Amino acid sequence: GAVAAVVTAMAAGLVAMAGRFADPVKIPVDLVDRAEALRARAGPLADADAAAYGGYLAATRLPREPDPSARTEAMARALSEAIDVPLAILETAAAVADLGRQLLLDGNPRLHGDAAAGVLLAAAAAETTALLVAENLVGSPADPRARRAAVLAAGTRAIAIGVQPGAP
Repeated sequence: GAVAAVVTAMAAGLVAMAGRFADPVKIPVDLVDRAEALRARAGPLADADAAAYGGYLAATRLPREPDPSARTEAMARALSEAIDVPLAILETAAAVADLGRQLLLDGNPRLHGDAAAGVLLAAAAAETTALLVAENLVGSPADPRARRAAVLAAGTRAIAIGVQPGAP
């Protein structure tokens, strides 16, 4: 998760850079600001992911006695946090990929490769964090976060496929 957050921040930086050289008439005026905001959001999520994982590990080390339910509840809370942080990374990566898609359509053709790299990096981060969310929810398939993660990952995957050479 932490690596995916850093990759998302890097992807957002590429998208912001490509956006700075785009024709402001063709792209949303706030695209660069949104990309920079996503970059700023992604960086701290790396630390949040490490903290969430550390919290889960700490909960697993709690004594089983005299109150086993306290340990179980602490583990459930910590696991939920360990799901929420990768989901936040995934949401951020999906937003970065969408901004990159806009630049691929209407940005400066000379920076197409940079926008495409941003999309592909964001998609890789999205796929990674969707996998983490799914793994952490293996015992809770009805949890709505599983569906949200799958939908977001599919959307970024579709954008990334469109970047590939020979794509329609």
